Amino acid sequence: MNATIDLIPALPEVIMAVVAMGLLMLGVFAKSDTTKPATIIVILTLVACVLVTWGLGGEKLSTFGGMFVLDGFAVFAKVMILVASAFTAAMSMNYLEKEKLGRFEYPVLIMFATLGMMMMVSANDFLSLYLGLELQSLSLYVLAAYHRDSARATEAGIKYFVLGALASGLLLYGVSLVYGFAGTTSFDGIAKLFGGEHAVHPHLGFIVGLVFILAGLSFKISAVPFHMWTPDVYEGAPTPVTSFFAVAPKIAALMLFTRVMVGPFGEMADQWRQVVAFIAIMSMFVGSFAAIVQTNIKRLMAYSSIGHVGFILVGIAAGTADGVQGVLIYLAIYLFMNIGAFAVILCMRQKGRLVEGIEDLAGLSKTHPLMATVMAILMFSMAGIPPLAGFWGKFYVFKAAVDQGLFALAVIGILTSVVSAYYYLRIIKIMYFDEVVETFDRLHGGAMTLVMGVSTAVVLLFTLVPGPLLVSAKAAAAVLFAQ
Repeated sequence: MNATIDLIPALPEVIMAVVAMGLLMLGVFAKSDTTKPATIIVILTLVACVLVTWGLGGEKLSTFGGMFVLDGFAVFAKVMILVASAFTAAMSMNYLEKEKLGRFEYPVLIMFATLGMMMMVSANDFLSLYLGLELQSLSLYVLAAYHRDSARATEAGIKYFVLGALASGLLLYGVSLVYGFAGTTSFDGIAKLFGGEHAVHPHLGFIVGLVFILAGLSFKISAVPFHMWTPDVYEGAPTPVTSFFAVAPKIAALMLFTRVMVGPFGEMADQWRQVVAFIAIMSMFVGSFAAIVQTNIKRLMAYSSIGHVGFILVGIAAGTADGVQGVLIYLAIYLFMNIGAFAVILCMRQKGRLVEGIEDLAGLSKTHPLMATVMAILMFSMAGIPPLAGFWGKFYVFKAAVDQGLFALAVIGILTSVVSAYYYLRIIKIMYFDEVVETFDRLHGGAMTLVMGVSTAVVLLFTLVPGPLLVSAKAAAAVLFAQ
């Protein structure tokens, strides 16, 4: 009886693990291709897990000896991760069929990667954190090289694997130093050690360990100077995999980054704030300026994501409940902006062949006016132009930084945001003012239309109905500061 009750906080993860292993058996023993039915089962399971996670939300629950925790913050993160994974799995079906890449492992790998992400955001100990992180990473390494007949995809997989292993080593070294000087790997134990009445002063070796942990986590969110893998992997991996990389793992890693910095190391904000602020500034600069010269839209989206990570880190650097609320709002909006943009990129086909050049969008407004409208709205939102949702994402993180006296960080954020507007507006200019060179194929696939429609609706309607997201983000952020 106790074991059953103990597993309730991890019920969504248990469901996903059982379904994923069942699909592995189905794929092994089935005589025919099971890619499509397996993908549909994965999408339905992800949707079911959203409902289960939502149902478990509210009070704080923990299991596995306090190493796994379910609270409002974890619920908010998991819902975003599950929605992102379901959208990307749905967008992949048409692509796998057209490119003749259908293999049952694809949806199963998405499922295992998502399971790892959900474990990460519920981690309350460095050991459970590492377990979730590696389950996610191992699945993503394989997905990056999924198109095994493509030299570019193989190169992307190898680069990601080698650099990912290095980042895991940095993270583990940092954890070992923290354990050596704190005597515990538990988030609650570390928070108690350096907070409260009997707080001790952190040893220099502990600070060094914290810096190594920051470095390892910065790789996972592709923040500068640990971003070097991102453009190559985004370009080389199959496009649905790139859309997955850009959204779900990014959200999971940033939520994990937030929990680690604000939870166990919350009392040491003065020690880590300058490091996070430096990483944020560098990410905003590189994301804004390096994207200007890109000609491949997937590479441009890679640098765009690096820039967005910089803006999000501004909210984390504030180290307050308002800052974390800003991060959550930004991530929710980022999810829909990116998933919608990648739905358009997946529709960029000429004579059955997927094209990736920014110039290939020339004259899209004349040949596919609805697709061009969707892309234009999403690009305006990414640029942070009011009254679209992207503006409010930046507004809340910059406001949190200003409230904490981080004026230079906020000003640099606004200036780099103006620079990044150039390459977003350039895409709109190409779609609406350049002459058509070669038209795209007619759009087929309900999943793409649905994703584009939902993304556009969220971006347009957020300003009119901001309440639900603002209230849920505020409640989720408050959880981290309730201890």
